[in-house]
This record gives sequence, structure tokens and C-alpha cells, in this order.
Amino acid sequence: MRLDNAGDVLLCGPAVRAAAAGSRHVTLLAGPEGADAARLLPGVDDVLVWRAPWAGFDPPPVDRREVADLVARLGGYDRALILTSFHQSPLPAALLLRLAGVGHIAAISEDYPGSLLDVRHRVEDDIPEAERALSLARAAGFDLPDGDDGRLAIRRPLPPAPLDGRYVVLHPGVSVPARAWPEGHCARAVRDLTARGRRVVVTGGPDERALTARVAGDAGLDLGGRTTFAELAGVLAGASAVVAGNTGPAHLAAAVGTPVVSLFAPVVPAVRWAPYGVRHVLLGDQDAPCRDTRARECPVAGHPCLTSVEPADVVAAVEEVLTWRPPPPGGGGFQPTSTYAEEEEG
Repeated sequence: MRLDNAGDVLLCGPAVRAAAAGSRHVTLLAGPEGADAARLLPGVDDVLVWRAPWAGFDPPPVDRREVADLVARLGGYDRALILTSFHQSPLPAALLLRLAGVGHIAAISEDYPGSLLDVRHRVEDDIPEAERALSLARAAGFDLPDGDDGRLAIRRPLPPAPLDGRYVVLHPGVSVPARAWPEGHCARAVRDLTARGRRVVVTGGPDERALTARVAGDAGLDLGGRTTFAELAGVLAGASAVVAGNTGPAHLAAAVGTPVVSLFAPVVPAVRWAPYGVRHVLLGDQDAPCRDTRARECPVAGHPCLTSVEPADVVAAVEEVLTWRPPPPGGGGFQPTSTYAEEEEG
């Protein structure tokens, strides 16, 4: 179960693959915002979609009939992993799973779970979200199969990118305003990258068409609202680099292996939410006064953590990720570094 946005669902991909390696069938229960990402995860056989009254920015009221219908749909499953972020409680979901008769339930929980959990897992605070979720799968008795390096991944083949040649993607939209790089900066970066000989593609969702049109201007190719989630994955996979804030497409870029220039507002910790397992450059003042506030609207006048990042900084970061060379043999590659605590039986 992962009830949040697309990026959150993508980050639980390694945990899902671990569960799939030890199961005959895996269903992922997702919210409406994460369902398209859920359908792209390797190891997922089926996706159930439910809008939970305790998740999201605009949660629905509690509806007894909808809850009863979900409990009925959850009947027959043997085991459940409730995947949450560090600030979320798994216990509402655990109660519904218990009512559905699920025999073994595992989750990370700071709160005392009573009889709701069979595995009450504990983790360190500052580890990447992907490793946090994978540690829960391991505590529940699952692990990645041999040869799986634990990076983010999505199903292949992807829809082909509707573009030829090399290009850089700039994704100006974000899910909350506090994580946005200013629109004017985005538009200047498109012009400056184009002036450096880079072809620039501007992407966005259906509700971001006006934004992407303004950012693309006459210099960039505007794809705002013109791709499905899977088609966006194809566009990002074909890019040389992706410029994005802390939002779903940054994690989608990581899942297809494309380097990311991350415009990261420190309202949440970068150690948890930066692009995972892929080459990236982190831009933004990580010590700004908004640090760790989890604010949706910037609490500091002028939004200094990201307004201080100039378009020239982004151009330089794009050049940095494009000219990076892998370490020599024996120099090490990607390795998850965090550890996890042993589970406690509920």
C-alpha cells in the first residue's frame, strides 16, 4: 500500500520488487495521483485505486460504504506492507487490513500499534525513502532477487520519445508552491541552454499547459499536457539530462536512468527525497530558514532557497552532469549506504 503521489510510488519500487520476488501475486493499493506510476512498477500484477481520507492535500470525507467496499476488496490477501513516509502513520490502513482478514501486516510505526501490526519496524531518520521502504520489505521477510541493484526502475519497453536527437528536459511544475523554481528563471534557463546549443523540451501535466507555454517561449519545445505518464517516461528516458524540482518527474527520470539537475527546496530533507540512485546535481540553499518545515507555501519572504539559484547555475549544472565520467573499474558504483533496524513483533 502506497497512497501518495507518483514520485512516492516510484520510490517504493525496490520494496515492491522484493515483495514480488517472494510472492505469487502482488497488488499495489494506490491513490489516484499515484496509480499511473503504480502500473509502471516491475513486480506489480494488479493495481487497486482508493482515495484515502487520511492522505493527500484535499482528502475526502470518511464514507462508511466506501470503507466497507475497500475492506471487501482487500479480503483474501496473505500479507501486507504499508509503505509510508517518515511523518505518516500506517495505523489507519492497518486497521482496515485487519478488518479485511489480512494475516500478516508490516509497517514502520512510531506509534504503539497494539494488535494492528505483526511487524513494527524501526528505521533511522535520515535515509533515502527508497531504502526506508526496502528495509521494511526485508524486515517482513522479503529481499531483492540476485542481480537487482536496488535502484528505481519501471517497466520496459517505454513508448518512444516523439523526438529525434539529443535534448534536455526542463520540467517547471511542482506539486506544492514551496518547491517551485521561479517561472522567469525557468524561461531564462530555456533560452540560455538553447544559446549553448542544447535543444530544450519543456514538460508538464494537463493543468500546467499555460505554464509550460510561457516557459518554452520561442526557444523550447512545449510538450505540456501532451503526454501520458508512460509517454513522459519515454521522453525523460530519451533526454540527456532533466532539470526539475522535488517532484514526480525527477523520480521518474531517476527510474529511467537519466541524470537530474535537482532544484531542491529544503522544506523536506534532501537525504530522503533527492533523486535516488542516479547521477544528479543538487541546487538550492539547503540551510535556508524554511529547512525541514514541510511547508506547502514558502514561509520566508522572497523564497530565497530557490530564487538564489540563477539560470547560469542550472546551465553549469547541466554541463556538469553531461560531462561526468564514471569511476574507473574498482572505484565503486552505486551502493545504498543506509542501514535499518531489526523489526519488533507487534
